[in-house]
Amino acid sequence: MNTRAPAVEARQLIKTYPGEVTALSGLDITVEPGTVFGLLGPNGAGKSTTVKILTTLARPDSGTATVAGHDVLRHPDRVRRAIGVVAQSSGADPVATGRENLRLQGRLHGLKGAGLSRRVAELLDRFKLADAAGRQVKGYSGGMRRRLDVALGLVHRPEVLFLDEPTTGLDPEARTAMWDEIARLAGDEGLTILLTTHYLEEADRLAERIAIVDRGRLVVEGTPDGLKGELRGDAIHLELREAVGQAGRTLLKGSLRGVPGVYEVLFDDAQGRRVSVRADDGAAAMPALLGALERAGVGVAAATVARPSLDDVYLRYAGRRYSEAEAEGADGLALAGATGGAR
Repeated sequence: MNTRAPAVEARQLIKTYPGEVTALSGLDITVEPGTVFGLLGPNGAGKSTTVKILTTLARPDSGTATVAGHDVLRHPDRVRRAIGVVAQSSGADPVATGRENLRLQGRLHGLKGAGLSRRVAELLDRFKLADAAGRQVKGYSGGMRRRLDVALGLVHRPEVLFLDEPTTGLDPEARTAMWDEIARLAGDEGLTILLTTHYLEEADRLAERIAIVDRGRLVVEGTPDGLKGELRGDAIHLELREAVGQAGRTLLKGSLRGVPGVYEVLFDDAQGRRVSVRADDGAAAMPALLGALERAGVGVAAATVARPSLDDVYLRYAGRRYSEAEAEGADGLALAGATGGAR
């Protein structure tokens, strides 16, 4: 049995910003040592605020948090020595070279002499930046800059590495390369990694455990496979030709639940045009579902059957599709930026 203390632990974190913007509403998370933990949620869900608190860059209104065994409020200096942070925006000096950035970061952490030179050379080689080490960072591609950011976070060999949206803005090839590197870091070095992301595929591929956050609260936590496994059977996604009003939705849900093998029916958009149905056997249930809709006078524009995904998990626990939450989060971020709020 694992008796080691959690690498990261937060209890009942609450954080509000001016204008009564609630970023966190009683968030709890626990990250075991040597694991990749994914904090998954749409933009504006509170992920970056959580990272700011855990890395001592912000104070919660209430709640407690420890990182590497140190309280973030009582011993922030100890926390900072124990962590590496890769923020959403690059922290590298664009007019310095890659090697100069790494050497400066090392000196800030007390490294010097031959030890610093060896560590810089090791990281340049590991992240495939050796050939570009003498070039100014402003000439790097997006993928190269992101690899340098991760290398900067690892110079002092931290116990816990925070990756805040590490692949945002990268092209698919660079994103895949970054995923491979994160997996190697966790596997080869046993590093504890807290990864925040709004990419469902990224969380599914990299994280051993995930916490799904929505509107500043934790909605569910578990392993990706375990959470998907809780949704037995198949997901049937129906796009209706016309929107259905609130009263019509209640009647339609009753009709669809009456189909043999169906055990869950959810309207997953505010307009009432998308319906998600869970059934023991999606292919077998599909003809009866389409028949029930036809009898109700509701036309179907598209219908698909799929195995459970993290999108289905999000819908089950948050009550809306992830794409809908993403759109709402984008609108919220624009408003927060205009009013001085934060994510």
